[in-house]
Amino acid sequence: MKKIYLKRGKEESLQRFHPWVFSGAISYFDQEPEEGEVVEVYSNNKEFIAIGHYQIGSIMVRVLSFQQEPINQAFYEKRLTTAFNVRYCIGVVGNSNNNTYRMVHGEGDNLPGLIIDIYGKTAVMQAHSVGMHEDRMIIADALKKVMGDAIENIFYKSETTLPYKAELGQENGFLLGGSTEDIAIENGLKFHVDWLKGQKTGFFVDQRENRSLLEHYANGRNVLNMFCYTGGFSFYAMRGGAKLVHSVDSSQKAIDLTNANVALNFPDDPRHKAFAEDAFKYLDNMSTPYDLIILDPPAFAKHKDALRNALKGYSRLNQKALEKMQPGGILFTFSCSQVVTKDNFRTAVFTAAAQAKRSVRILHQLHQPADHPINIFHPEGEYLKGLVLYVE
Repeated sequence: MKKIYLKRGKEESLQRFHPWVFSGAISYFDQEPEEGEVVEVYSNNKEFIAIGHYQIGSIMVRVLSFQQEPINQAFYEKRLTTAFNVRYCIGVVGNSNNNTYRMVHGEGDNLPGLIIDIYGKTAVMQAHSVGMHEDRMIIADALKKVMGDAIENIFYKSETTLPYKAELGQENGFLLGGSTEDIAIENGLKFHVDWLKGQKTGFFVDQRENRSLLEHYANGRNVLNMFCYTGGFSFYAMRGGAKLVHSVDSSQKAIDLTNANVALNFPDDPRHKAFAEDAFKYLDNMSTPYDLIILDPPAFAKHKDALRNALKGYSRLNQKALEKMQPGGILFTFSCSQVVTKDNFRTAVFTAAAQAKRSVRILHQLHQPADHPINIFHPEGEYLKGLVLYVE
């Protein structure tokens, strides 16, 4: 196995079990590794530290283990068994009211570069590293062995998540099975999952508990769901007794999927309307008096260089919503940008409140659910931030 040696002092973060080795920490290789290859990491004093997947880029090694052990199917079975036990512990496995959850959450499950979401009998696997892509078949075999009859299909969806410079020629497709059944259940509500062409793995599983919370605030309110994507917040609001629900997304395909999901749960319900329109334009021109607004935009910042502009974008978006909000209204507002900290986001939203000249109170501080665990040694994994505000 090829070895990577670190510069003096650069082993400290790894000794604290942080799972990334950055390119600037590397001194030399004993042999040049291929992308996706498993390599061993050593200190400048030639002491073993970790083993992981090598990849060209800022993060050059994603650590799989801090012990010298083979990375094979038995390794993945062990990690997947632990991940499954966590989901069983928190109650998302074996729940007849809910067959949708995240089975593997990258670094949070000590499998950096790997995401697996479960939709009924189908697992959707997504690789964010070349190493996980190269290991996809043994991971699929390990997943089937761990989950048994609980899954019948494994769909691999990594066309847009792998580095294009690696030139892997990856295409999405089934590694196991091939079912076209695309309806899953979350907290008793049904939805179509577009794992073929949809964003992420086909649905935003990470908002499950926040959607449930919104349901409790929706009764009798006029609800605006901005950046609605597949309409998750919309049909929860309808079950919660909303007076009307308007869903807005710039994508007509998202609007079509939202309408289909609402029809699955509330066929021919006149309370819901959907609009394919730019969010800022809709907020500028809207005439309906809303007293519950959801702002769940895509990530405004993918990297630190974009942070400043992202925070301005969050402030501008929230200011527009707060200016239009009816007195006594509720705002659910989110950021899914990993580089935006909780303090960054709160400052951006409070700036918006000041500029909108509205008095607000924090009712809830929101985050990702327990099936998206955060590795305590990898705080960067805490990516989803949210606030529920009461607006005077």
